[in-house]
Amino acid sequence: MESSLLDTAAAAASLCPAAGGRRRAGTTAGFLSCSCSSRDCRVSASYSHSISRMLSGVRSAARRKLFRADPADLLGVANWPEAGGAGHQQQHWWAALEHNFVLESTDDEYGGVVVDADRLPDDKAAFARSLAASLSYWKSVGKKGVWLKLPVDRAEFVPLAVKEGFKYHHAEESYLMMTYWIPDEPNMLPANASHQVGVGGFVINDQMEVLVVQEKYCGSSLDGVWKLPTGFILASEEIYTGASREVKEETGVDTEFVDVVAFRHAHNVAFQKSDLFFICMLRPVSSEIKIDETEIQAAKWMPLEEFVKQPFIQEDHMFQKIMDICIQRLRKCYCGLTPHHVVSRFDDRTSTLYYNVAEPEDVNCSAT
Repeated sequence: MESSLLDTAAAAASLCPAAGGRRRAGTTAGFLSCSCSSRDCRVSASYSHSISRMLSGVRSAARRKLFRADPADLLGVANWPEAGGAGHQQQHWWAALEHNFVLESTDDEYGGVVVDADRLPDDKAAFARSLAASLSYWKSVGKKGVWLKLPVDRAEFVPLAVKEGFKYHHAEESYLMMTYWIPDEPNMLPANASHQVGVGGFVINDQMEVLVVQEKYCGSSLDGVWKLPTGFILASEEIYTGASREVKEETGVDTEFVDVVAFRHAHNVAFQKSDLFFICMLRPVSSEIKIDETEIQAAKWMPLEEFVKQPFIQEDHMFQKIMDICIQRLRKCYCGLTPHHVVSRFDDRTSTLYYNVAEPEDVNCSAT
């Protein structure tokens, strides 16, 4: 196969002797182009497509040898453009390879590449050839990390990527993300997300009643326990909107966010992930309860004193401390963290910074 390929390349180059096998800069026609308009040159263009097809069938060992070959030797061209010297010739060679075989991608800001998931080859054979050629090219130009996103309708490509040395990074409903670290040095690609984020809503009305729920599906230790409405933050959701949403979904009660009074950090929770759980004080703006029957068994307004006296809270140091903090907040002896929208020059994006305000009156808190 390799000798046949070299013969074809040489034949293509010899068809345009007047042009010396020159390749037009920026051409999109194929692997090799001539600057003349003769029939020989048109045949040369046809040969260029043959080269593309033959390169796609080169086995790994031959391909590695091919990629190390000098462009002039491979194409049988004696008079490559002088400008730029050998480096310029090599640039032309890699440009040709990139145009024909390298997967479409964009450079990231850390010296790596992100493969375009929308422009992957349609079949396994073409993907395997392009992936091998792409890795050779990216290695030659000094790239570092490769991010390969495989949509669910390209799941058959996963074993082929694994065979080339790609590792799993993370998966979502619609895709699997894989990575490849090129340099012979410690892998600097960021790991998969390490945390899940939960919220609990401490909702108390003017009668000093707390909004509490009993969940349908819970461990035996929570049987009969009245607890705060809780849930997980959705992707791209703020803590303060997530807390109000969870309360609304579980109980039907509308609320206004006041502040974050505390948060807990635990490790090796679900799927060995760490867990951040934010306790949020919320002000009710409605009182009628309408439970989500798929998750909640019951909900009600319970006097604060009765809620705190539950054995479950009295025997748990963490929940007892959380209730102590919430009560101090009600007495205005403690200020929580309120959200403030700020723009950072680091990424020029608006984000939410939670902090304790300097002027207590801003949150109706008299703590000093």
